Amino acid sequence: MTAGAGADPTLDQILEAHRGEARAIINVDEPLIKLVVFTLGRDWFAFLGEKVKEVLPDSPVFYLPGCPQSLEGVINVRGDIESVVNLRAVLGYPPGPDHQNSRILLCQTADMRSGLRVDAVEEVTDVVQSRLQPPPHTIAESRKLLVLGIVHFAGQLVTVLDLERIFTDYRGGLDGGRTGDD
Repeated sequence: MTAGAGADPTLDQILEAHRGEARAIINVDEPLIKLVVFTLGRDWFAFLGEKVKEVLPDSPVFYLPGCPQSLEGVINVRGDIESVVNLRAVLGYPPGPDHQNSRILLCQTADMRSGLRVDAVEEVTDVVQSRLQPPPHTIAESRKLLVLGIVHFAGQLVTVLDLERIFTDYRGGLDGGRTGDD
């Protein structure tokens, strides 16, 4: 029985049409990691998704006098009061143009929970774990300990940051600046 001009192609015809095409072999059993991809200026970063509990729209932040510049203040998230840290300030970026399109990532590690302001959230995605490459040797010395690795995503080089280390260093900086007389 032969297929007519209007009939659906047979499996053999489909396979023949695709013979010789170069296709990547994908191991479906390879572990995936969830990434929350965001930007600061023109730079792309990501946190491991398990550390990001929520992506919040720009919310009113209530300023607390006497706090460091990197601590914007606090927000009310469904009755819970959460601090908001400006990631630009923590990473040494200049202040952003405005908060109009910014987002707050509500993040949690074993020792700390806080909102982190980022310029924009680009994507929440699963990436094959083997695509995460070690940090390049050219990375700035001040950031080496903060970087878990890099991954290519949507045509961009994305730096995956270590949220545990960022929070630990941030808390250490706050505690280190206090004396027993405070």
